[in-house]
Amino acid sequence: MPLSHLMELQTFRPPSFAGTMMFLVRNQVPQWKNHCRFSVNTMLSGHSTEQNDTLPSIKQLSDARVIYAVAAALGHNKESHPESSARVPAIVKALEKMELTPKFRGSDILELQNFNLASVDDIASVHAKAYVSGLEKAMDQASEKGLILIEGSGPTYATSTTFHESLVAAGAGLALVDSVVAASKNQLDPPTAFALIRPPGHHAIPKGPMGFCVFGNVAIAARHAQRVHGLKRVFIIDFDVHHGNGTNDAFLDDPDIFFLSTHQDGSYPGTGKFDEIGIGAGEGATLNLPLPGGSGDTAMRTVFDEVIVPCAQRFKPDIILVSAGYDGHVLDPLASLQFTTGTYYMLASNIKQLAKDLCGGRCVFFLEGGYNLDSLSHSVADSFRAFLGEPSLAAEFDDPAILYEEPSTRVKQAIQRVKHIHSL
Repeated sequence: MPLSHLMELQTFRPPSFAGTMMFLVRNQVPQWKNHCRFSVNTMLSGHSTEQNDTLPSIKQLSDARVIYAVAAALGHNKESHPESSARVPAIVKALEKMELTPKFRGSDILELQNFNLASVDDIASVHAKAYVSGLEKAMDQASEKGLILIEGSGPTYATSTTFHESLVAAGAGLALVDSVVAASKNQLDPPTAFALIRPPGHHAIPKGPMGFCVFGNVAIAARHAQRVHGLKRVFIIDFDVHHGNGTNDAFLDDPDIFFLSTHQDGSYPGTGKFDEIGIGAGEGATLNLPLPGGSGDTAMRTVFDEVIVPCAQRFKPDIILVSAGYDGHVLDPLASLQFTTGTYYMLASNIKQLAKDLCGGRCVFFLEGGYNLDSLSHSVADSFRAFLGEPSLAAEFDDPAILYEEPSTRVKQAIQRVKHIHSL
C-alpha cells in the first residue's frame, strides 16, 4: 500500500539530521519483552473523554509522592537508531538499581500499570484526523516490510506496532494527568508524575510525524487537562536540547497555553528563534530561548531563576507539563550542551517547587530525548530523587574533568535578549 496519503501531509520539511546518525545503539532488550510493562501485545481499552476510570485509589494517590507510568514501545525499534527500544528499559533498570521503585519505597512511589490507550479523538485534539487515520492504515505496509519511513527523507520510522504503541504512550500521559488532578483535589501536595514513554512527541507537528516523534504527547495532555479537567491555563516547559517545534506550532495562537522552550541554538530542527513568540491572540504566550553550544549547569540555573520562574509567576498556570529531554547532557551524542546529572536534578526539584507554589503541585513530566543510555537513566533516576526531596547522587555519575568553560557572555546576552522581548 503506498504511503502517499501519509506523505502528502508533510508540508514542513525540516533540515536533515546530517551527522547525527553516527551513534549506534545496541538494542539488548529481549529480556524485557515478557514483562507486562513492556509487552508489545498489551491490549488496553480506549481512553474516554471522561476522567480515567482506571485510576489508583484516593488512598494510594494520597500516600504517593511520585507516580509514574511505563510505555517502552519495544516493538517500535530500528537497528542502530538513537531513538531505540533500549531507552525506557535502561531507565527502569536504573530506578530498580537505585531502589526508586514501589518494591523498595512502598507507598511513596506508585507505578500506574493499568491505564487506557489514548483515543483517536484525544490524538485529534492536536493532530489532523487525516494524519491519524493515514498512520493507522500504514501499519499494514509496516507489517509487510517490517519497517517503513513515515517522514519522507526524515529520520522517523514506523513498525507494525507503532500506531498502537503511540496510543499507549499518549494514554500514559493522560492517565498521569488524571491521577495528579484527582490527588490534588484531596491533598495539598499531590505526587509529581513522570511518563516514561516513547516514541517521544515534541517534534510531531499537527499534520504529521517529525524528528523521531509520532504523536505530541505533551500537547495532547495539555488539551486533555483543559477539556476534561477544566484546567484552563497550562504552562509547558521544554528543556530538551532540541526545539519542541511541534508543541510550539500546536499552540501558536492559544493565549491559555504558555510554551517555553530552552534549546541549543542552531540545532535540529532549526526553529525556536527568539522572535517566535506566538501569533494573534497567542502572541506572547510562546517563549523560545536558544542557548549557545557549550551552555551548561550555570547557564540553566540562571535561566530558571531569571526566565522560567518570572514567566510562570506572571502566567499563573493551573498545571505544569514538562517535555523532559535529557539530550542536553554533556555525554549525549546528538548535541553539544554541557548539562549534567546535577542539572537535571536541579530542574526537577525546582519545577516541582514551582508547581507547588503556583498550581497546587499539579505537575507531569514526559520523557522526550536522551540517547546516551547511562546519562539518560542516571539523570531520570536523580530526577526521581528530587521529586522525593532526597539529596542528589550526581557526584557519583558526573565527571567535572570533561566539562569546559561555558560561554558565559553569550549566555548572558541570550538571557537579556529574551527578557527584553518578553518584558521580564
